[in-house]
Amino acid sequence: MSTFARNVSLLAVGQSLMMTANSLIVATAPLVGLSLVANKSLATFPIVALQVATLLTSIPAAHLMQRFGRRFGFGGAGIIGAVGAATAAWAISEQSFMLFMLGTFLVGVFNGFGNHFRFAAADAAPPEQRSTAVSLVLAGGIVAAVAGPTLARTTRELVATQPFVASYAALVGVFVLLVISVAFLRIPTDGQDPIVTSIKARDLRTIIRQPRYISAVLCATFGYATMTFLMTATPLAMNKHGHPFADTASVIQWHILGMFAPSLATGWLVRRFGIVAILLVGAAFEGCAVAINLGGTSVFQFRLALLALGVGWNFLFIAATTLLTETYASQERARAQGFNDLVVFSAVAAAALSAGALQHQFGWRTVNLAALPMLAIIIVSALRVRAARLA
Repeated sequence: MSTFARNVSLLAVGQSLMMTANSLIVATAPLVGLSLVANKSLATFPIVALQVATLLTSIPAAHLMQRFGRRFGFGGAGIIGAVGAATAAWAISEQSFMLFMLGTFLVGVFNGFGNHFRFAAADAAPPEQRSTAVSLVLAGGIVAAVAGPTLARTTRELVATQPFVASYAALVGVFVLLVISVAFLRIPTDGQDPIVTSIKARDLRTIIRQPRYISAVLCATFGYATMTFLMTATPLAMNKHGHPFADTASVIQWHILGMFAPSLATGWLVRRFGIVAILLVGAAFEGCAVAINLGGTSVFQFRLALLALGVGWNFLFIAATTLLTETYASQERARAQGFNDLVVFSAVAAAALSAGALQHQFGWRTVNLAALPMLAIIIVSALRVRAARLA
């Protein structure tokens, strides 16, 4: 097996373990928060803590890994993730909402590093293979579609008096496996590449002023924010409409499958039809999710909507990431990637923060209507890329 193939395989394993943890947290944290806090509009704050930690870590993570290497960054962050999972389990046993938020915050610190799995694959690939490399790494999340919700469902009642405490204890093992897998990565640091160190990098202001960079960031930002906004509110909406947790776990499972299963083909689709077409199709899928949600609140409708939402996110995220990689040189990647993730996860944190409050105060219909302006921004941004390429 070539070094490139081995690295992509290991990055895909890391992605699958990261998304196993995140899918379990998405399915359970709002419900844990609901049981721990008196003000029910704060139930999604553990998800907010996770996203805030991710955005705060994004730029330091990019620079640390550029200086010390991907293996160091992913491995060290995996240890922090394990501590976060253990803290969350302890918090549930102590019935402490603030401690639970600390646990999800620490997992978010790991995510600030783990979200660079896709960039690590793109950086290690030849230009014509970047979309494929990103797709293959994200395809690792297919495992998470089954593993995360299943782990949540099967461990929920292992400690009968404290639902979900065993779920978060099990996540410690997930992070240990991740640390072991990334230890076998062989990706050189920039300091080992004489080409990277001999060329002067542009400043961040110059990089982020590029129209393609702006469009890539906007599409990734609002595609991810729309997905997080609707996904975070879904467990609360299902709970309000009387659906049992087993159905909620199933809906999240289909959603995660929608997020990652298309990755087996998305890289090819980007090369075949172009970045702009895939961005527009991704926005259309997320729009379909909104339309289905507005049509009713049966388990089938929740499941179908979140499946479409996941597919839309996949197309938007891979196409936007591919577009982003066209806007910077190797020696500029830390600042370009770090700033991109800072913007993306700032919006994601805001989406998670507002989703719970909107759902609690105004209901499921308002949540979905509020997603429409974000989809409009994606469409306009994608069309700007098309106009620029035709000019």
